[in-house]
Amino acid sequence: MDYGKYKYEAAQKAKESRKKASSVSIKEMKYRPKISKGDFDTKTRKVERFLSDGHKVKVTLTFRGREMHHPELGKRILDEVVEAVADVGRVEIMPRIDGRNMTMVMSPDRKAQAAAERAKRQTEIENAENAENAAPDAAEEAPAQVAEPVASEPTAPAPVVSETATSEE
Repeated sequence: MDYGKYKYEAAQKAKESRKKASSVSIKEMKYRPKISKGDFDTKTRKVERFLSDGHKVKVTLTFRGREMHHPELGKRILDEVVEAVADVGRVEIMPRIDGRNMTMVMSPDRKAQAAAERAKRQTEIENAENAENAAPDAAEEAPAQVAEPVASEPTAPAPVVSETATSEE
């Protein structure tokens, strides 16, 4: 047996197995209990994009000072994140408090993504059919408007006639 050939084939098998393996990275998004609506929407869109790209997302909510006494505010924000990205991901590790942070891990949900994609395509098809059906009806109902011919030369303004009161003697 040729040892060099054996070593080469083993290296090729290892290379093939690495090609088929997928490496899942964990992305993190940080929220605060007093987050504004615009910031929340922006961060949630990023979380949605990470999940649709196939990454896991660790959602961290950081409390400061007296906010520690109100974990229900943090739980509500994390629930809103879960609700907003339900079509692309699911909760893998439920929210839990670690010191000043509340963390939750979400993973991509391929079944939910496929269902959302099918629903999106279905609505696009329905919208196209509705537009197709509405277009001929609108053309039949609307009468054709005839445009008035436009004069090529400007016309002079009409003379102003002023009537003055005359008294008869």
